[in-house]
Amino acid sequence: MWAESWPTADVDAIDALYADDVVFYSHPFRDQQKPRDYVVWAFEDQAHAECRFGNPVVANDRAAVDWWAVLTSKDGSVESIAGTSLLRFGNDGRVLEQRDVWSTEPGRRELLDWAR
Repeated sequence: MWAESWPTADVDAIDALYADDVVFYSHPFRDQQKPRDYVVWAFEDQAHAECRFGNPVVANDRAAVDWWAVLTSKDGSVESIAGTSLLRFGNDGRVLEQRDVWSTEPGRRELLDWAR
């Protein structure tokens, strides 16, 4: 769902992926926050997004997935971002816990072997 919802900045679709009491860290050095608050902030300056996600590595109720994106801001600046999300799921399939690590570079950076 993130793959379809990130480019269209669909906050509601992404928010629906998470349990009400989710533990969500968008970056190791950020405070815990609600996923909805994060995506509202992240999409605020987004004019265009191209993204892809790798095949998740899954064990029981946990998964890890690599992702990559090129983001164009409303001012026309371009940034590449690549990261990994560590996830834990509830019985209903919604995310109970997510911890992300990522890095950015100015401009378009192709990572052909990342998130495939």
